[in-house]
Amino acid sequence: MSDIYQPEEDSYLMSLILKTEIPKFLEENKDIKFIEVGCGSGIQLQTALSSGIKRENIFSCDINEEAVKHCRNLGFNSQISNLFSKIKGKYEIIVFNPPYLPEDKKEPASSKIATTGGKKGGELINKFLKQAKKHLTEGGRIFLLTSSLTDKIDFLDYNKKIIADKKLFFESLFVWELSFVG
Repeated sequence: MSDIYQPEEDSYLMSLILKTEIPKFLEENKDIKFIEVGCGSGIQLQTALSSGIKRENIFSCDINEEAVKHCRNLGFNSQISNLFSKIKGKYEIIVFNPPYLPEDKKEPASSKIATTGGKKGGELINKFLKQAKKHLTEGGRIFLLTSSLTDKIDFLDYNKKIIADKKLFFESLFVWELSFVG
C-alpha cells in the first residue's frame, strides 16, 4: 500500500465529521448514495459503512489504480476515474479529501499525485467543484477538505460553510459543507 495515500490528520478529521453528518441524512432517507472521489486507503468508505450507509450504496473512484484495487479488496464498488470522468449518477453525499498542497518542485513525482493540487494547490479542487454539481442530488451535500496552504479556491455558486477546522503545526485544515440550489 505504499503507493496509496495513507490516513493522516486530514483523513481523520473528515472521518470524524462524517460520523456526525451521515446519521442526519439517514434519518430522512435510508437509501442515500455516497461517493468518495479520491478514495485512497478507503477510510471514508469504511466510515460510511460503519455509520449505516448500505454497502451497495457506497461508491468510490481514484486515479490511482492501486487505491482502486485496495478498495475493491475491502468490498467496495470502486473504479478508476479522473475525478468524475467515468462516474454516472447522482449522490446525496460526495466526499473529497483532495491533494491540496501547492506544487513543490523537489517532491518526487510518485507522491505528488496524492499531495499536490496544482501549482497553487487549488486547481484540482476547482476542477472538482465544476464537475460535482452534475452528480449532487437536490438537498445533497459535498464534504470537502482544504488547507490554509491551498490558494485560490473558486466555490462558484455553492452554498458553503466551514463545519470543522483543526490547527496543525504548519497549516490549518478545514472541512467545508457545500450545497447547491438551482
